[in-house]
Amino acid sequence: MADEGTNGAVTPYEDGGNYYPLTKMNFLVTVDNVNGKAAFSEVTGIEGTVDVIEFRQGNSNSLAPQKIPGLVKHGNVTLKFGYTNDNAFKNWVRECVSETRGAIPRTRVQIELIDINSGSPTTVKTEIEGTKVWVLVNAWVTKYTAPDLNATQSEVAIESVEIAYEELIIPN
Repeated sequence: MADEGTNGAVTPYEDGGNYYPLTKMNFLVTVDNVNGKAAFSEVTGIEGTVDVIEFRQGNSNSLAPQKIPGLVKHGNVTLKFGYTNDNAFKNWVRECVSETRGAIPRTRVQIELIDINSGSPTTVKTEIEGTKVWVLVNAWVTKYTAPDLNATQSEVAIESVEIAYEELIIPN
């Protein structure tokens, strides 16, 4: 299928009516109430699991239990990022993992998969625009890991945070 605006030509990300899957290398992470920037190199662990409850009545004519859905649980999400001097994101991390903290600052975290099938971005994205966005509701940092330091390696210093959350909104 060709787009009408392309004079019958197939668009770069369309192959005879089949669309190429999105690549996972371009994404944007935003944290509500945090105005700073942290360029994340990796996001892992977005998941939702439903516990299975096995139930069998004593007078059942089957020896196999019925399986019914139980609680929904979410694993923690890990964000890895290069060490930067921007402190807004780090301030949120510190508020969550500090030994002398007040109430845990829970917020929304949005992770957008950027569609680059029509071409690579011409500018750096700084805000959520697309529809392929996972939303972590009532999220907070549960673990911070400082970068490994080694005087014999020339690599980026990578920090990581683990984020717990209560609800996951999954994009279409």
